[in-house]
Parts: sequence; structure tokens; C-alpha cells
Amino acid sequence: MSSDESQSEFLPIHDTEYRDRGSSIFEPNQYDLEKIGTRLKKPWFKKPLFYIFMIVAVFLGYFSFRLGLTYNSITVENRPWWKGVAGLVTKIGDNEIREDFNPMPEPEENRFDVLILGIRGEEAVEEGGLLTDTILIISLDKENKKTAMISIPRDLYIDLTMTAKNGKQVEARGKINEMYEKGMSNGGGIDMAEKVISKIAGTYIDKTVVFDFNAFKEVVDTLGGVDVYLAKPFKESSQWGYEFSLPAGNNHLNGEQALYYVRSRYSTNDFDRARRQQEVIVAIKNKASTLGFLTNPLKINSLLSDLKGNLRTDFQIWDIDDIFTLAKSFNPKQPVKNFVISTDNLVYETHTTGGEYILLPKDANYAGIKNLFAGILAN
Repeated sequence: MSSDESQSEFLPIHDTEYRDRGSSIFEPNQYDLEKIGTRLKKPWFKKPLFYIFMIVAVFLGYFSFRLGLTYNSITVENRPWWKGVAGLVTKIGDNEIREDFNPMPEPEENRFDVLILGIRGEEAVEEGGLLTDTILIISLDKENKKTAMISIPRDLYIDLTMTAKNGKQVEARGKINEMYEKGMSNGGGIDMAEKVISKIAGTYIDKTVVFDFNAFKEVVDTLGGVDVYLAKPFKESSQWGYEFSLPAGNNHLNGEQALYYVRSRYSTNDFDRARRQQEVIVAIKNKASTLGFLTNPLKINSLLSDLKGNLRTDFQIWDIDDIFTLAKSFNPKQPVKNFVISTDNLVYETHTTGGEYILLPKDANYAGIKNLFAGILAN
């Protein structure tokens, strides 16, 4: 056996391949370097990108779990998919049919309307705890990024026939602040409130949030208070059992002070109260934006946790994108349009035959209110 043959018997296969191609075993050519590089590549589970992916997945999983726990503490009313479908006639009794002059509007692709209702609380039902002291719509133009807040007075009188969530025909007759309570006794307060306000506003209410006074205070306190500027001093002497007052200029309000400020009405009126409610909502928005709440999922989850059982909504857990869209719509560079429906513009004061104080629209069939909602985001 020659020395070359003897040496080749002990060479590894790849070294033999070098010899066959006329290369030294100590000087691999480009072909061999590529083969060696392929064998030395790290497995996919050892790459940095894999660990980054795993960290993100764990974070999202934890956030989803925490959001689910928080979501379970909030009362959610389901809304059937067919809620937006409405006919042009309403059946009364067994035979009578009358034309519906206020049909249910259809959802709009580029518009998102959220109804905000403030109540005293379900623990005070006998004292009117389900009557809505605050009725406010936040309208968002998704395409132009314009936002508006419109307050509806609680004494606005309505006379509509509705199909309640339990399928019953309900006479929605009375002050508008009674509609949530009437709906609660017929399968769903949010469902009834959304239908009524959608009909008189002529715009489809997409979602609703109902908060009680405890939730309001929790939000303000969680944010560390809010700042409100007063052009003149504010005083409420008799509503709270002591004189509640705020000086002119800048005021830093805690949860209880903010609640008294937005609920006081004995010394002024409901229209001024609605203006103050919008003022504080903007202050809450500004503070939440400054602290990074509006774009931070963990902070939003923490805030929702503080609300516990003091919040009702028909936002579903999969609507989180709509929540962020709404939160980001409050852009400091794009001022919010504010409007309070009052006797200065669209309604007038009168009384029922029984002497009850009510407000009626100046334009028949709520035409003025509908025109307001139709045009407020257009300009």
C-alpha cells in the first residue's frame, strides 16, 4: 500500500473530498467555507429574534389576562347584531300601526359615537339612583380626526314607542333621564338609552358607558386630581349641607371636589352644570394624556381595575381598538367642539298638565337636534 493510500484511510470524509478536488486539507476553498458556515448556523431557538418574540408574547399574554380579570369586574350589556336594523312603522297594541317619524339611524363607517351616562348609583334606586344626571355624547370623525361633545338636558321630554331588549313594546314617554331606568326594568338600560338617543339625535350611538359617582371620584383620584380654571368664583350654598366654594383662577380638585363641582345645580341651573361637566371631562382627558394613560394599556387596565363594579358598558373586550381610537381622538392640537343643548338654542321650557317642569324641542320632530349632530363634525 502506498503512503498516499495509507494516509487516505485515516482522513475524514470531508478531508478526502478536499484531496479529490486537489486542495490541501489545511486550505479549504470557498465551497467548503460555505458548507462549514451552514453547519455552524445557530438553531432558530437560539437566535436573538426568538427571545424578543417570546418576551413580547409573554407581555401580551399577561396584559390580556389582566385585562380579562378587570373586564370581568365591569358589568357588560351585550347588544344583538341586529340592533341597528329599524323599520319605518311601529306597532301599537294588536292592530294600530303608526308611522315612525324618528327611525333608528344606521351606523356610519367613519363616525364613532359614544354615549356617556352618569348616575347616582344602583345602591340608591329608591332615591332615583338610576336616573341619569349626565347625558353626554362624544362624537368622533375617524377620517378627519375631529371630536365633539354634546350635552343633552335631562329634562328633555320625549314620546316614543320602543322595542325593549326583552322584546316588549315600551312607551318611552317622559323625561329623557328616565329612559335608562325604564330600560333596566325591561331587559337592558343601555339598550333603551341608546335607542332613544339615537332616534332623537339622528345619529347611531355605537357604544355606551354608564358610571356612578363612586367611579367618577375614583378616576379623578387615580389621576392625582384635575386642574380647572374658573373665570369667577363658584359657590353652592345649600345642596351639600355646607357651603361648597371654589375661588376664581386655577383650582386643583380631588375626586370629591370635582364631583361636587359637576353636580351642583341649586345655585345655577342644569345647563351650566352640563357646561361644567364637559369642562371637567376635558380636564380629566388632559391629565390622563399628560400621565400617558391614553396610550398605555397597563395604565388603562389599572384605571379600569379601580372602577370595579361601578361601571356598566356595552364595550366588549374585543373593542379595545375602538377604546384606544377614542382615547387618542382627544388630541391637544385638535380642540374638541363643545355644545350644550339649552333654552338659548334648541329647546324651550314648559310644563306638563300635571305641572311637571319639562323641556321641548323648538323644532318639531327633533329636527334642530338632528341638524346639530349632523353638522357639528362637518365644519
